[in-house]
Amino acid sequence: MTELQDATAPTDDATTAPATASTTEPTAPSGDEDAPALTQDELASAVHAIADRARAASRVLAGANRGRKDRVLLAIGEALVARRDAVLAANRTDVERGRAAGTSDYLLDRLTLDAGRIDGLADALAQLAALPDPIGTAVRAETLPNGLRMRQVRVPLGVVAAIYEARPNVTVDIAGLALKSGNSVILRGGSAAQATNAALVGIIRDTLGEHGLPRDAVLTIDEYGRAGAQVLMAARGRVDVLIPRGGRELIQSVVTTARVPVIETGEGNVHILLDASADEEMAVDILLNAKTQRPSVCNTVETLLVHSRSAAAPGVLAALIRGGVTLHVDDRARDLLPAGTEAPAATDDDWGREYMQLDLAVRTVDSVDEALEHIRRWSTGHSEAIITNDLSSSEEFIAGVDSAAVLVNASTRFVDGGELGLGAEVGISTQKMHARGPMGLAELTTTQWIVQGEGQIRR
Repeated sequence: MTELQDATAPTDDATTAPATASTTEPTAPSGDEDAPALTQDELASAVHAIADRARAASRVLAGANRGRKDRVLLAIGEALVARRDAVLAANRTDVERGRAAGTSDYLLDRLTLDAGRIDGLADALAQLAALPDPIGTAVRAETLPNGLRMRQVRVPLGVVAAIYEARPNVTVDIAGLALKSGNSVILRGGSAAQATNAALVGIIRDTLGEHGLPRDAVLTIDEYGRAGAQVLMAARGRVDVLIPRGGRELIQSVVTTARVPVIETGEGNVHILLDASADEEMAVDILLNAKTQRPSVCNTVETLLVHSRSAAAPGVLAALIRGGVTLHVDDRARDLLPAGTEAPAATDDDWGREYMQLDLAVRTVDSVDEALEHIRRWSTGHSEAIITNDLSSSEEFIAGVDSAAVLVNASTRFVDGGELGLGAEVGISTQKMHARGPMGLAELTTTQWIVQGEGQIRR
């Protein structure tokens, strides 16, 4: 196996049920070859029971005030730091198993936690606690001509499910966002991070119980593997919304299979246009950050579009090469490379690819309009950026890009819930429905109309 196991793949490596299971949970398959397999009816019953417990917990959370939720978020962060050694020990188990299975260094980076990353998770929870509570916020309010007082206010979605690949930080981010927005959450985090996720969810559930909120506000179906995920995706009426987070295969599997409502998050085939007027020093800083800071994440640039009149292009390409980036170039871009540089020729496979490693496709264009045409054909709708000193170019680019995020003279790595002031994110939506772009607290709510009168009737 060369990649982290998909979150919808079987969890044959699981040896025990997660520590999050309560004494009332159905007996889960242990992964031991001698353990009896569950029938489909037994599996459905077990997953449905988890969803029903989540529903009961969501009703309690919906009535929790901000102070109570914020205290729990801060306490979870403190508990993560206090129990850091246990989390890191569990994480080492997952990382060692992944390394033995041939997982790439880039994907192992996603899986790995260290002391600094755990501190970062605690900090993110503190930032969430500091944000306003969206629940009860009025989206609009008006007194109608007939005297009716109308308000549209934010309310929790209810039961949120998340299926994601081996990124343990997502476990904490999604749980924190769900709790602050008054939702319960059911997690399926994939077998590659199963030990880590079990430790994290156990800490979260313990802290909830210690502070008088239902432990079942955060639940996992990891012990039921791929089959359990399939049941969850079909649990219409028990799950209010399902959010997949990961690569193309995982997301498309969920989108095409699920019977519950899905918010589609997207892979990041992200583009940056190096405009004719771009400053070389700025461009080098932005592109090195956007490509090399953390290549395995979805807001990393994957295609560089170089304006044919850009004087900065040779220096920018040379800096990327020095930074360890393998460039996949078209014929005109090849002429801009340092003498003697070998680079593979870019093909349609490169234009449509999310590398998630230190590779970058490079195409030369003659105008902003030509760059936009390329983006319209190949973009996944995640994020696009332009580096320019020309106001008209930036305005043309902003008007022409139809993606969740568009940036001018800034790294695409800023397309992140934490960086944009959301505290954290449950994912980055590339669809055009109720949520688009980084999804924070507001995106985990729906609205309710409240109409108050004094006996009015419709005539």
